[in-house]
Amino acid sequence: MSEDRVCVGSVAGAFGVRGEVRLKSFCAEPTDIAAYGPLTTKDGSRSFAVTLTRPVAGGIGARLSGVTDKDAADALRGTELYVARERLPRLPDDEFYYADLIGLAVRDPGGTGLGTVIAVHNHGAGDLIEIRLTGKASPLLLPFTRATVPTVDLAAGLLIVDLPEGLD
Repeated sequence: MSEDRVCVGSVAGAFGVRGEVRLKSFCAEPTDIAAYGPLTTKDGSRSFAVTLTRPVAGGIGARLSGVTDKDAADALRGTELYVARERLPRLPDDEFYYADLIGLAVRDPGGTGLGTVIAVHNHGAGDLIEIRLTGKASPLLLPFTRATVPTVDLAAGLLIVDLPEGLD
């Protein structure tokens, strides 16, 4: 995937029988997914104009250009949708796109290397940062809060993590 594109959502499945889809938006304001212009698949082979239709359970109802029936909508289930980075708004200094955090080196407050950020998740109760720990088989999930992650330095490619008691 090119670093000049950011994943802003995914197709959760078909909704109805006329080609409408259920979108899962990864945007801070879920309806913004339609405001960024055409969205593309991960490999860039397909592009979709998005028209939001209504709120639905677990997402947003939408029509994607070129998708006209339930079978076509079902075939897109799980498809991640990307937008060119320059179409996204500039963020304040204390906010970050998840994509910008992936690959950052992770250190403790004393400067000891801990590993690398491999993912950021949000399952509804707040952001979790997933870290591949150096020399460990299993990754570590931590809350992505100021208490746990006091410093994010994108320019230096570094994240400082204050591990909770018992994990150090």
